Amino acid sequence: MSSVAVLTQESFAEHRSGLVPQQIKVATLNSEEESDPPTYKDAFPPLPEKAACLESAQEPAGAWSNKIRPIKASVITQVFHVPLEERKYKDMNQFGEGEQAKICLEIMQRTGAHLELSLAKDQGLSIMVSGKLDAVMKARKDIVARLQTQASATVTIPKEHHRFVIGKNGEKLQDLELKTATKIQIPRPDDPSNQIKITGTKEGIEKARHEVLLISAEQDKRAVERLEVEKAFHPFIAGPYNRLVGEIMQETGTRINIPPPSVNRTEIVFTGEKEQLAQAVARIKKIYEEKKKKTTTIAVEVKKSQHKYVIGPKGNSLQEILERTGVSVEIPPSDSISETVILRGEPEKLGQALTEVYAKANSFTVSSVSAPSWLHRFIIGKKGQNLAKITQQMPKVHIEFTEGEDKITLEGPTEDVSVAQEQIEGMVKDLINRMDYVEINIDHKFHRHLIGKSGANINRIKDQYKVSVRIPPDSEKSNLIRIEGDPQGVQQAKRELLELASRMENERTKDLIIEQRFHRTIIGQKGERIREIRDKFPEVIINFPDPAQKSDIVQLRGPKNEVEKCTKYMQKMVADLVENSYSISVPIFKQFHKNIIGKGGANIKKIREESNTKIDLPAENSNSETIVITGKRANCEAARSRILSIQKDLANIAEVEVSIPAKLHNSLIGTKGRLIRSIMEECGGVHIHFPVEGSGSDTVVIRGPSSDVEKAKKQLLHLAEEKQTKSFTVDIRAKPEYHKFLIGKGGGKIRKVRDSTGARIIFPAAEDKDQDLITIIGKEDAVREAQKELEALIQNLDNVVEDYMLVDPKHHRHFVIRRGQVLREIAEEYGGVMVSFPRSGTQSDKVTLKGAKDCVEAAKKRIQEIIEDLEAQVTVECAIPQKFHRSVMGPKGSRIQQITRDYNVQIKFPDREENPVHSVEPSIQENGEEAGEGRETKETDPGSPRRCDIIIISGRKEKCEAAKEALEALVPVTIEVEVPFDLHRYIIGQKGSGIRKMMDEFEVNIHVPAPELQSDTIAITGLAANLDRAKTGLLDRVKELQAEQEDRALRSFKLSVTVDPKYHPKIIGRKGAVITQIRLEHEVNIQFPDKDDGNQPQDQITITGYEKNTEAARDAILKIVGELEQMVSEDVPLDHRVHARIIGARGKAIRKIMDEFKVDIRFPQSGAPDPNCVTVTGLPENVEEAIDHILNLEEEYLADVVDSEALQVYMKPPAHEESKAPSKGFVVRDAPWTSNSSEKAPDMSSSEEFPSFGAQVAPKTLPWGPKR
Repeated sequence: MSSVAVLTQESFAEHRSGLVPQQIKVATLNSEEESDPPTYKDAFPPLPEKAACLESAQEPAGAWSNKIRPIKASVITQVFHVPLEERKYKDMNQFGEGEQAKICLEIMQRTGAHLELSLAKDQGLSIMVSGKLDAVMKARKDIVARLQTQASATVTIPKEHHRFVIGKNGEKLQDLELKTATKIQIPRPDDPSNQIKITGTKEGIEKARHEVLLISAEQDKRAVERLEVEKAFHPFIAGPYNRLVGEIMQETGTRINIPPPSVNRTEIVFTGEKEQLAQAVARIKKIYEEKKKKTTTIAVEVKKSQHKYVIGPKGNSLQEILERTGVSVEIPPSDSISETVILRGEPEKLGQALTEVYAKANSFTVSSVSAPSWLHRFIIGKKGQNLAKITQQMPKVHIEFTEGEDKITLEGPTEDVSVAQEQIEGMVKDLINRMDYVEINIDHKFHRHLIGKSGANINRIKDQYKVSVRIPPDSEKSNLIRIEGDPQGVQQAKRELLELASRMENERTKDLIIEQRFHRTIIGQKGERIREIRDKFPEVIINFPDPAQKSDIVQLRGPKNEVEKCTKYMQKMVADLVENSYSISVPIFKQFHKNIIGKGGANIKKIREESNTKIDLPAENSNSETIVITGKRANCEAARSRILSIQKDLANIAEVEVSIPAKLHNSLIGTKGRLIRSIMEECGGVHIHFPVEGSGSDTVVIRGPSSDVEKAKKQLLHLAEEKQTKSFTVDIRAKPEYHKFLIGKGGGKIRKVRDSTGARIIFPAAEDKDQDLITIIGKEDAVREAQKELEALIQNLDNVVEDYMLVDPKHHRHFVIRRGQVLREIAEEYGGVMVSFPRSGTQSDKVTLKGAKDCVEAAKKRIQEIIEDLEAQVTVECAIPQKFHRSVMGPKGSRIQQITRDYNVQIKFPDREENPVHSVEPSIQENGEEAGEGRETKETDPGSPRRCDIIIISGRKEKCEAAKEALEALVPVTIEVEVPFDLHRYIIGQKGSGIRKMMDEFEVNIHVPAPELQSDTIAITGLAANLDRAKTGLLDRVKELQAEQEDRALRSFKLSVTVDPKYHPKIIGRKGAVITQIRLEHEVNIQFPDKDDGNQPQDQITITGYEKNTEAARDAILKIVGELEQMVSEDVPLDHRVHARIIGARGKAIRKIMDEFKVDIRFPQSGAPDPNCVTVTGLPENVEEAIDHILNLEEEYLADVVDSEALQVYMKPPAHEESKAPSKGFVVRDAPWTSNSSEKAPDMSSSEEFPSFGAQVAPKTLPWGPKR
């Protein structure tokens, strides 16, 4: 059901009555003619003067007289005091950090108020609470409940008063609890108890008790009385518009509740003070008795449909009759079928009332107009415009449209209804004459394709043919499409829709299987790639499945040939993606990863670009050594070879191939690679690479240091032999802390078991879930023997013993420093043995050891070795100039850490001397610069090195000497290499990239002299071992650069060719396509003359490159010129109205013509003298064919243009607003500047007469932040 709302006269009067007098006045002014403008005082009421305030207190002071209320602060502050005896938390030691502080923080977070606590002298607690009123009250309640000891009391009041304490929706009770900071518990209505329990502080309980008793006392004064009065007499007691009962209530101060007509109750309830209530009851009884005696009734029949007119809006008509005649009109309920209306009142008034009832009933009529339902929305118009015209003229008429019915219902005053009916009938007749509709059947599965993306297709048809097309929603599964509008447009739209549908029926749908992992790549970032495919095949609809469906099916729909082409294109794209997603893993020793990356990622970037692959390296903090390469198979293999060659060059890495039958590979690798991992770890971390499963290859590659590779090869072949003969496996369990002890130092113990039995023992890796499991593999008798030995060792470890040894207290510190690192290492190595040293301060030398017997003995032996080392410790000084210390340390101190590990010594570097001015060293040449250049140097004694140069080494004497030699070998040495000065900038490279690459590769520092020195000498500083390689590398680079220089000289040959400037654009081609092809094909640079340079000959083209290539490029240019000279240009008159059609969208159509006929077509620019002149350029025969073709197109398109212009004559011209007279602006009468006044009109440009309000004042900032 759809209807149009109409504003009736009554509702308009109600609306108007709500306006204040000023508003009504303004509304009246607006409706007056312009000739009667408002007065100056009406438009601009004066501000009240200070002196006149008291005098004119009685009179309204105009629009500015409303008193401005002061703005109250939204943030308030209250202070609460909790005496010591009432405090819950009295612990003074924890003030500010105990439970009390936590509670305050919780209260602040929950309420949003700010709390500050302080202790008074009497140890009472003062709490200052700041925030919004509501937040402060809530915080206060929480403080009392949680920081103050609670008491409770009960108060007894009558049960019927409880509801007044609770208040409406419990608001009164909540307010009372917040105000008194107490908890008030009121018994449930079904509980007979009349006691109210109050919990809180003593002060709060007293306040709450007083408030509750006050409410009860107030209710005691009030009384409630119920009076039975027949329902029919209620209107007489209430009076017209409830005025009578309102007067009684005002005079007596009693509340009188009369049940509304819809409620079938007869009792009237009185509430108020006892004496006044009695007066009110007496008056009501008197009215009731009087009306009962005097009134009589008559019943009349009024049509049910007319009852609502008798009632009127909000019952106004009934109240009106009651006011005028004193007669009450009783209407039967709307759900009753009765049509009888009863009139009750004094006999002499009944006649007048009956006349009014019939007048009201017949004042409105209901009529209907026959109109097909499909025309309803055209009658209503866009946004109800058509209907609004009728309803504005006749606001009391209600017009109703019922969906699916061919009629319109009108309801309202009889005269108005007949006028509205006539107008609507005229509209219907007009619409039937000029509108038509048609219904067509099209399979609902094609509906969404007819609609198009975002309604593109259907909106185009609607706009083009000026029709309305109604397509049913998918949920209806209906095939019926309805087209409404202009008869000709309806037929054209029908034809086009049916053509589209028939084309779709001939279309083909094809499902393409594409792995879901490729869908995102095909779609591309922000849909770029799929947009390209759709542009290439615009007639094909491509649908990808929802990612959540995990489906591989991509659906293509469109003409058969186009779908086939699109399928082939996408299959090729997928094949490329599959080819490019090949992945291989390359194990590379962790220490070489940084060399593969290169400085700033230079090496890895170069490999990626040149091999066109994606290379992923493990994170620096990861234990993984595997580098993953992704891309085309051939490219991945090339990248792997390059990475392996870097590793091979950097270290003494050997590579051995071992032939092992492919069927044994899985058993050699073991579960989750455990077996092969144990061999790799045992042989110094070599890399063992098995071929891809299913390849059929028997070749296994072992890569690593030469000695370790041989060892791994021997073990692998031995294991393969065992697997071929007979393999047996046994699992045993041992606590993880025993594993290191079972393996022994450097794997000694486990190797002994392996050598004696011939079985292989595999311990779990760190990532394995089961850390207790040890696997033994080999021949059965060897495995059994190894199992027996290991179980015996484990059993011994389970027997815990306690022992002690004596250690001199002076050595105790060495064991316990650095949080007991030495003791932790002993515990890890020897099966978790516990070593306890005596507490510091005691002079005891007894050290206790607890653990497995063998572990304790081994730990004692190790501690003894450490003590012997400490006692044999010496200190050796090594003098190395301070400037070399950083180089000796290496990156992050790596070189020093290596020496301390290798020689088991401690190395201490001296503190750095910032400004060594007093003891100047003899001038030393470093990086080609004199250290003491330009200043006097004082000779120093070479026998006494500076303190800042001395490095201290501590440890065993022989180890310290060896460490000293190793340190001295790390001191950098400088050599000089002769390199021609003109090559220096090429060696440095762009932004220093060339020299950085060499320095990273050879681990040296290369110093190139400043350009102003014009020196040929380059200094190389670094370790002696690296200098030779660096020098060779630098000289090799010099040879390369010299060869490049020679090649550059050959490539700089220049050749000039003379070509008429008019041919230059053709030689350059569209977006430089032709000239770029010549440049690339002949590897030359081609320079055209600058048009703006007047000194330069405009017909000279310069070609630069190898002599042979420049000649070939010249011939290619001259060939193009020869072809161009044969070309002709012809002007064709072509009607400018068809230019756009011939050019096509984005020039597609004209490009197609130019490509087809091999000609150039130029259209005139806007503003050209002859807008119809089109120029065609090309070979004579091609020009003629092209001209014939475009003239045929002109003839075809011109026919359409003529038709559309003929139609345009009948089209309604766009409505233009009539030019209005210039506005007079805002006009007022009796202004101070009018002729009879000496004052002038205010000057709006004057800052005195119209001063600005001033700039915004910046908020004042305080040094300690904002105020709280």
